[in-house]
Amino acid sequence: MTVAVDDLTGKGLVPEELFSRLANRIAKETTCSYEYSVRIMDQALAFLAACARTACPLAPSDIVDIGWHTFILYTREYADFCGRISEGFIHHVPDDETRGGNAHLSEMMNRTTSAIEAAGFAVDRELWFTSAAKCANCSQCKNGCTDDPPPSASC
Repeated sequence: MTVAVDDLTGKGLVPEELFSRLANRIAKETTCSYEYSVRIMDQALAFLAACARTACPLAPSDIVDIGWHTFILYTREYADFCGRISEGFIHHVPDDETRGGNAHLSEMMNRTTSAIEAAGFAVDRELWFTSAAKCANCSQCKNGCTDDPPPSASC
């Protein structure tokens, strides 16, 4: 089952109670403000929705990756979310290889944020393109892992 998207925020993809729990956990563990943790979690959910809608490998920024890591801790809710928005589980698979330095990271952030926008979500550019938001060198599993087929040439 896929979720209809029409210029949504990521926050709308999960129940309000779950979103609040996730944002509170980020605020507690990172000591950032609750308002900032809401932005992080919103973008993590929008990122995951974009991952479900593209065959191209995508990657979170370091700051958005905090939201993904937090959501994964809630295994039942995360698995249910993946089942609702994707054809399968969206695995978090770090890319331990360096692939072209800052130019590659910039290209990956542009590809990822374009995919988020194409999926109908707003992009909080500060969380993707500031020095504090450098790429975490992770890619979603669909065509991004060593055991997946290579990404299509259109990526």
